[in-house]
Amino acid sequence: MIEMSRMTRTDGHKRAVDDISFVAPPCSVTGILGPNGAGKSTTMRMIMGLDRPDSGTATIKGKPLADHVAPKRAAGRCSRPSPCHRAGPPATTYGCWPPRTRSDVEA
Repeated sequence: MIEMSRMTRTDGHKRAVDDISFVAPPCSVTGILGPNGAGKSTTMRMIMGLDRPDSGTATIKGKPLADHVAPKRAAGRCSRPSPCHRAGPPATTYGCWPPRTRSDVEA
């Protein structure tokens, strides 16, 4: 699970991200949408630890990305073999495989 809580970042005199909070549950597809300049890339850079927020926190599985032994694995895909990964594509594939059934998605 990726969780951002009240993150803000200012670049110079421009506020790139203003008090954003969200939770991306494990094994789900989560999109960050908005027009050019809305702060999508800055948000991702803060999650990945490439940019420091002025305030707020971002955690992956309950801890900051820098505290993970394998940060790329923690940030990019489900790292537990079950229930996300079953026999299927190589480990570099992001998300869950095989896709959940329609009944799982609608529940």
